[in-house]
Amino acid sequence: MHTLEIKDLTVTIEDKEILSSFSLTMNSGEIHAIMGPNGTGKSTLTKVIMGDDSYHVVSGSILYDGKDITNLTVDERAHLGIFLGMQSPVAIEGVSNADFLRTIVSTKEKENFKLFPFIKELDATIDKLSMDHDMVNRGINQGFSGGERKKSEILQMELLKPDMVLLDEIDSGLDVDSLKIVGENVMDYQKESHCGVLLITHYRRLLEYIHPDFVHVMMNGRIVQSGDFQLVDYIEKNGYEKIEKKQSNLGTCMMKEMAHHE
Repeated sequence: MHTLEIKDLTVTIEDKEILSSFSLTMNSGEIHAIMGPNGTGKSTLTKVIMGDDSYHVVSGSILYDGKDITNLTVDERAHLGIFLGMQSPVAIEGVSNADFLRTIVSTKEKENFKLFPFIKELDATIDKLSMDHDMVNRGINQGFSGGERKKSEILQMELLKPDMVLLDEIDSGLDVDSLKIVGENVMDYQKESHCGVLLITHYRRLLEYIHPDFVHVMMNGRIVQSGDFQLVDYIEKNGYEKIEKKQSNLGTCMMKEMAHHE
């Protein structure tokens, strides 16, 4: 059992506050989906959890199995078993996908790494994702479509076998068939590994394949409402306007209450 705990995290970039006293706890075997309007800090959250030093942690902490990892580097967090599937994976010329995958898996497995089982699993996973086998011999994401880049991220996930998976809008750029393939592969891996999954998404369609246990609505850098899949249905029907209005009214009431006590 692994636990990722974010406690009262406030984060800025260029003196602009992106996350505001954000808190969330995720355990092994749980799938959490975070939804919300653009610009509310959803993608920032995954990057900060992974250790992107573009952001400044003003206060709060990130704990993994009770250990404070707030100041650990990206690779140190990855070694702990945390994986981020990025919204816009970069292309790297001169390093083939095959070499990259072999390097990261061998670095993780160390003396337990065996080349033939690795190649066998790589080929099988490529087939599961309906990817072209020639793609692994090209530079990392070189000439890949948006959907191919997202499949490449899931390929990395399945080979690395992380304990905590962060997926930042993994559905963007996917056609209907690719969405089904990616969603089913993530769900199969989650069931087999009992990992924790944190999904950032705008759309219900991904959640029809990756079934969340918890759904959170994020606004202004914090979670403002949580629920189960019924919350997705509510958002699909009403959008975020009613939730935003409810939060605005709540804030007004709190200010009036504070003024009354003063």
